[in-house]
Amino acid sequence: MILSNFASIADMSNESSQETGIVLIVDDNPANLGVLSDFLDEAGFEVWVARDGESALRKVEYDPPDIILLDVMMPGIDGFETCRRLQSSPSTKDIPVIFMTALSDTVDKVKGLSLGAVDYITKPLQQEEVLARVRLHLKLRNMTKTLAAQNAQLIREVEARAAAEVALIELTQQLEQRVDERTLELKNALQNLQKTQIQLIQSEKLATLGQLLAGVAHEINNPVSSISGNLSHMVTASTDLINHLQLYQQHYPNSLPKIEEHAESIELEYIVEDIPQILNSMKFGTERIRCLSVSLRNFYRTDTSSKVPVNIHEGLDSTLLILQHRLKASSNHPAIEVIKEYGNLPAVNCYPGQLNQVFMNLLANAIDALEEAVVNGQLSVIEGTAKNTPTIWISTEVLEGNYVDIRVKDNAAGINQETQKHLFEPMFTTKPVGKGTGLGLSISREIVEEKHGGRLKCISSPGQGTQFVLEIPIHQSE
Repeated sequence: MILSNFASIADMSNESSQETGIVLIVDDNPANLGVLSDFLDEAGFEVWVARDGESALRKVEYDPPDIILLDVMMPGIDGFETCRRLQSSPSTKDIPVIFMTALSDTVDKVKGLSLGAVDYITKPLQQEEVLARVRLHLKLRNMTKTLAAQNAQLIREVEARAAAEVALIELTQQLEQRVDERTLELKNALQNLQKTQIQLIQSEKLATLGQLLAGVAHEINNPVSSISGNLSHMVTASTDLINHLQLYQQHYPNSLPKIEEHAESIELEYIVEDIPQILNSMKFGTERIRCLSVSLRNFYRTDTSSKVPVNIHEGLDSTLLILQHRLKASSNHPAIEVIKEYGNLPAVNCYPGQLNQVFMNLLANAIDALEEAVVNGQLSVIEGTAKNTPTIWISTEVLEGNYVDIRVKDNAAGINQETQKHLFEPMFTTKPVGKGTGLGLSISREIVEEKHGGRLKCISSPGQGTQFVLEIPIHQSE
């Protein structure tokens, strides 16, 4: 079996941006080994060869290559058995295996792929196809390695941060116990220290999350922009191809039996119907990812060290989009309905990232309360809602005296008066251990009242739901 069409290898090997690495070729045919080795060597790869499966396994165990081109029909153990043994070993199971064979039967291909091969190349081999497939799977493997390393690093950072947060909570609890045993002067000093700690936590959280979300949004935006830009061309191209095919069917209605057989085998009629729908679905999906990317980038705006004019509704909508997964129906609760009653607000001079954090705390708390109320059968019956529908209302309006009014209301079980007295105290929480830190509302009040000169209050009673009211000055000095 002789390789063909290797004339253009010099041109393709000059592409500096292509993936290269170590390629192990396993084939009992010396001619194939020679031609393949020369061709891949000229393309910039380091090439190893093996004449049978046993020697290939020994080479791989001693020094793993980056990818393996494996012939199916060989003396001794065949390619299928060689692939099975490679996949059974933890040290070699991640090496991409591409089968080379003259077998064209679908059963043989399915068998190879089910054993763990990543691709199939049918002999006689075409140089463009070999080179493209080798480079593609090397690139995929390198990307997988990079992603795994990044994920491992991210997990380590998250675990370290979680441990630090647990240690901080434990330390704060110890300080609170000591406060009860000390004088009033020490108690006041400790309260000031707690306030400073909360400010540091808030600043660190904003900075870290802002950098993380901006990075994620940037990484998402680049491939999505590429996909979105190419989709319009794909829609036009697919429409032209379908129209062209239909012209053939109109002018040549009596096609050859072989063409009719192929059309039936690929279900041509359904393909023609499905392609526009598939492209529209892809377009909708990329647009949704783009909107999420913009929301992530806008949610934590860490680049503003001074107050700037901001559209409050954009902040609320970005927060809702980030929390969208929690609003959907799950095994524990039906979908949470969100009713927006937005007024005509002017731009508000504020710190947008900090204000978005307040929106996140209030909306997340409302969702937590609704989930608990559904489980316990304690949803409040409020006018304008169905009896068993968890609902969040968000309303905005302009108040007299240079203020905007923002309200977040739910129809959960409500909060008793004793609990309301402690809602805004640091470390106070009614949530189970591990779910709440007791800092969210305390930080929110500090942001609203101390950073923005506004007011934050809670209106609630058992059986009547809960409403948080924010009043923020429209124009304010630094």
